[in-house]
Amino acid sequence: MKSVIIASLIAGAAAFAPTQTGRTPTSVSESKADLEAIASKANPFVKFYDPLNLAEQEFWGKSNEETIAWLRQSEIKHGRIAMFAFVGYIVQSNFVFPWAQTLAGAPHPSADLSPEAQWDAIPLGAKWQIFAVISMLELWDECGGGGAMPHYTKGRQPGKYPPFTLFRENVHFVLDLYDPFGFNKNMSAETKERRLVAELNNGRLAQLGIFGFLCADKIPGSVPVLNSIAIPYDGNPMIPFEGQFSYFN
Repeated sequence: MKSVIIASLIAGAAAFAPTQTGRTPTSVSESKADLEAIASKANPFVKFYDPLNLAEQEFWGKSNEETIAWLRQSEIKHGRIAMFAFVGYIVQSNFVFPWAQTLAGAPHPSADLSPEAQWDAIPLGAKWQIFAVISMLELWDECGGGGAMPHYTKGRQPGKYPPFTLFRENVHFVLDLYDPFGFNKNMSAETKERRLVAELNNGRLAQLGIFGFLCADKIPGSVPVLNSIAIPYDGNPMIPFEGQFSYFN
């Protein structure tokens, strides 16, 4: 079963590529009409679905356009993280790095453990390193790459991660997250639009997929299609530092 999932994942890997494209009327999504246009392309059957009327709100005293840009950024970001998580879950259910995980020589948690149990087995210091990198990436995104781009609620295309130009020129060489070698700079507008829609759909499916895995491991029988590969987990996947750190202890 796991092999089938991996094969299907590899076959569609190209569609998981982020789409950092220029501003177009249907990719900026600063109005409800833009959202409706993208929704029709992403799912011609469901089309635009907003039962909570979020597209009409004005969060934190911001304009409706700024609120929609924030919602778009949030969806794209969560979709990308879910795609990472979905792929990571499948890979580490079958393979782990063969070299030592720590300077003391401790190996990586065994693939016999569920991914959730593998995370629990990671040393506390390693977890803090992971969260530190995530925090720095978030800060760079929020500040527009040190001013290289406007904030995503102020005109930047939602989902477009800023380049590391300022950091690269003043601190240390590092490749940009998207298209570091410039392979996609001549991509046609039609291809950009198609990949944008593919990313949205894959991100939404990945969010369902990763939570399906988590539910199947935590609540036996809750996802019948995964019963044959689920590994029971008695921890809490929503508490990343369970038993290691807490603000309340």
